[in-house]
Order: sequence, then C-alpha cells, then structure tokens
Amino acid sequence: MTWGLPMTDLRWWHGAVIYQIYPRSFQDTNGDGVGDLPGIIERLDYVAGLGVDAIWIAPFFKSPMADFGYDVADHRAVDPLFGSMADFDHLLERAHALGLKVMIDQVPSHTSAEHAWFRASRESRDNPKADWYVWADPRDDGTAPNNWLSIFGGPAWQWEPRRQQYYLHNFLSQQPDLNFHQPAVRAAVLDNMRFWLDKGVDGLRLDAINFCFHDAGLHDNPPKPPAQRTGRGFSPDNPYAYQYHLYNNTRPENLAFIEAVRELLDRYPGVAALGEISAEDSLATLAEYTTGKRLHMGYSFELLTDDFSATHIRDTVSRLDAQMHGGWPCWAISNHDVERVSSRWGGNQPSAPLANLLTGMLCSLRGPVCVYQGEELGLTEAEVPYEALRDPFGIAFWPRFKGRDGCRTPMPWLPGPHGGFTTGTPWLPVPPEHLQLAVALQERDPASALNGFRTFMHWRRQHPALRAGTIQFMATPEPVLAFTRHTADETLLAAFNLSDTPITLPLVVAGTPRALHGHGLPDGVLERGQLQLPAYGALFAALDTTRHEEARA
Repeated sequence: MTWGLPMTDLRWWHGAVIYQIYPRSFQDTNGDGVGDLPGIIERLDYVAGLGVDAIWIAPFFKSPMADFGYDVADHRAVDPLFGSMADFDHLLERAHALGLKVMIDQVPSHTSAEHAWFRASRESRDNPKADWYVWADPRDDGTAPNNWLSIFGGPAWQWEPRRQQYYLHNFLSQQPDLNFHQPAVRAAVLDNMRFWLDKGVDGLRLDAINFCFHDAGLHDNPPKPPAQRTGRGFSPDNPYAYQYHLYNNTRPENLAFIEAVRELLDRYPGVAALGEISAEDSLATLAEYTTGKRLHMGYSFELLTDDFSATHIRDTVSRLDAQMHGGWPCWAISNHDVERVSSRWGGNQPSAPLANLLTGMLCSLRGPVCVYQGEELGLTEAEVPYEALRDPFGIAFWPRFKGRDGCRTPMPWLPGPHGGFTTGTPWLPVPPEHLQLAVALQERDPASALNGFRTFMHWRRQHPALRAGTIQFMATPEPVLAFTRHTADETLLAAFNLSDTPITLPLVVAGTPRALHGHGLPDGVLERGQLQLPAYGALFAALDTTRHEEARA
C-alpha cells in the first residue's frame, strides 16, 4: 500500500481548504454598492471561524472593470474602488494574525487595453513595446489572420487602426494577449509577481495559466465534430466550442515559463502557486503542469459541470490521481464563473442537508479544495433580470446563457435591506430568497448549512488522513460514492449518499470499521457487510487494518 504524506512533510496547502472571496460582492463599507478590502477585513473573523485554512482574493488591482478586475491596468496598484494599498497591507496583517494564509490572483496571459504597456504597443510597429502583444497582419482580403475564437464569442482578433494590424484577445477585446515569446514580457510578468511576494502573500492563483503562449506560426485550429462541442460554458451556443484549441493555448513553450514561476516562488519559503487550467484535456494538462519543479497545485473545471453523479466524481478524481506525479490537484464545485452548486446539482429547491453533504464530499477528496463564498450558506443561483446584468458574457449570449452574474450577487449577512452588504445600491441585486439564508439567521439555527459547514471543518482537522492521505475508490453503484483515505497512522472509509432517498447496499471493506461521529452529516451505518445511508447522509469510519493484514500474511 502507498501511504500518504507524513505529517512532518506537510506544507500548508496540502489538503488545505481555501475560501474564495469575490471582493465586489463580499462586504461594502463605503456605501458605493461594491465590496472592498476594508469589507474583507471586517469579515475576517467570520472567515476564520469557518475553520478554513486560507483565503483566495479575486483581483482588486487597478482596472477599467470590463471583466471586473481580470482586465488589469496596473498590476501593482489597488483600484480605488476597493481601497488602498494600506488597506491591503492591513488585510494581510489581520489575516495572518487569525492564522489564515492569503492567496491573490495574478493574471499573466493578458492585460487591460488601458494598461500602459498596451497603450504604448498599439501606437506603432517600432516602439520599445511594439512586440509585447500578439500582433498580426490581415490576410489579403483584410480579414483576421486565422480562425482563432474568443471564449466570450466571435473572432479572437481586434483591428487596431494605429498599426494597421490585428491584436489577439482570447477573452474580451478589452483584454489583449501578451506575447510571451518576447523575453522582456516574461521578465516583466515575473517581476509583478515578485512585487506581491515581497509583500508577504502566501500564494498566487494564476488565472488562465495555460493561455500564456500562442503558436507563433498562427496555424488555424482544426474543427471539432458537433458531438464533441461540449465543456464548461462552451455549449454549441458558443462558437468557441466548434474548435480544438490546439494553437491558441496550452503550447509546449509554456512549460519553461511555469518552471521559471516555480523558481521564483522557491525563493519565498512557504509560498505556493495554484494554476487555473482549462484545456482540451484539462486533467492531462493539470498533471503535466504540476510535475516536478512546476506548479504546486492545479485547478480544473471537471467538477464544475452539471454531472452530479458518483460515477463522474469517481472517474474524474481517480483519473487525475493516476496521472499525478508529485503535484496536487485542487478541487472545486463552485466559483465565480459557474452556476452555484446548490442549484446546479440540487435543482430548484436545494436543502441544507444537500449543502452539507457537498461540503463533506468535496473536503474529503485528496488535495486542497476551493470553497466559494456563500457555499457555506447553501446559496442558490440568483435569477438576475436582463436589465440588471453586468457580465458581458451573459449579455452577449442572453437568453440561452445568462452569464456569471447569478453566482456573483452579494453575500447576505443580514435578513434586512440588501442583506447587510451595503448601505447603498448594490452593484448586483440581492435576491429575496438569499435573505432567508443570511448569516445572522443561520448562526441561530443549529441545523443550518452554515453550522453544518463549521462542524464538518473543525471535525475534519482531527483526521490527518483527510488532509494528507492517499485515496482509493470503491466500486459502488449510484448514488453512492465511497473511498478510503490512507496515511501510515490512519485509514478512513468515507461513503456518501448523493440522493434524497435512504439507501442500503452491500459493502465489504478491508479491515474492521469503527464509525466516527461528530462530522455534522446524517450518520450512516456499516454492519455485517451492509451499508445503510440516510438521505444525503454519510458514513465516516476508521478502519483497523491490522487484523486484515495479519490474515493476509
């Protein structure tokens, strides 16, 4: 048997629970309707009380906000919308005092069109930053140089009259792609990372890290058969799904840059890199990007789909686990880009027991996990009317795809006006149904999703196997997901009923099970080879494998 990591070899990110904060929607302190850094500081005691290990803060850098901060105009400045650099320094100090690690986003592959680098680059073909972005001449008929498409719809090329050339944008036209074939660009991007590492952040979440390099030959992407036009947000409604994206991202040259990132981070003990990866085969790319001296962790989207089944979860996690060689996966079932999991997997009326089951299941998988703000409350996807939409992705694809605003509505802290998020008008409306899930109400209800979340997180810390152990799945029928987690000192069995109906099935385990309680989920029972799980219930059991191993000997 291959054992998990000894506790003495653990780093803070091994098996960590990372709480994702979307600053615009967390807490507003100045009444402008947009969350800010002082608001995060105000709520850090709440976050620490959840029992999580770290926070990941989405971009708060200076930006025209075309993509709400993922279009960076100055990598080293806090946008006044969110506060000041002094606020960030205070946030970092306060988080560390509470025992929380702090990760921040870095957006290496592109900038805002308002960035000083791009404003210089677009002026001419012979200025010092002329080749800092991906520029290309038109075809003879004036059309774009190739068939590459933007994730947000339409061609990935925008005409620039100053240069009489097109520039590449894999995302919005206001997000021009940097030319990573230019060494000065790579050096500048690393230098921006160094700025924040010198400030004392504990980790970097690297947005769209596999999009840094493009094919210098600008070859056309091959077409994808209709049956394969699927993926996160890339339904047949989006032309992006019509291609295999072989040339505009996930290029082999990117591996050397990732190794350079790791070399930089290794100069800062205790700092980790988490790469966001969305590729043709994201699991294979994730494994490749976390091999050896590359990224510490990889983050993919396979559990952010509509497929809520034991088979999908088991196959996804086990397939990646088989490919990993020293790196760590990072799992998530919600984030700021997809429909909230309570609605995506729970339908129109999800319950607190489902929310707690999902927390227990996610946080029992091997590797660190990212928990999106509001997940601990069981928040549902908000129905945002067209006239209130802010997301350009949703506006472009309405009504077939409503964009990302429904998962970005403000946190409900109180059951009163705007959920206690702001004294002004919130940038997105707070749905009335979220007010019934407000933190203040849930804190008073022992059976709430919030109290269930806290109970499980604090219980989880008592079991090293859930943080450091290897994982081995068991062959169970739907809707049961079962696996063991192993370290040299502890072997745990975890089994989850993903349905709202009690279930009984035979289950044979290697060892003598001793049920563990106090995790906050409805308790299952394993007796005489029969597993009984209540609706949305779970069984956690310590396995004494001593007698089993002696019998085998």
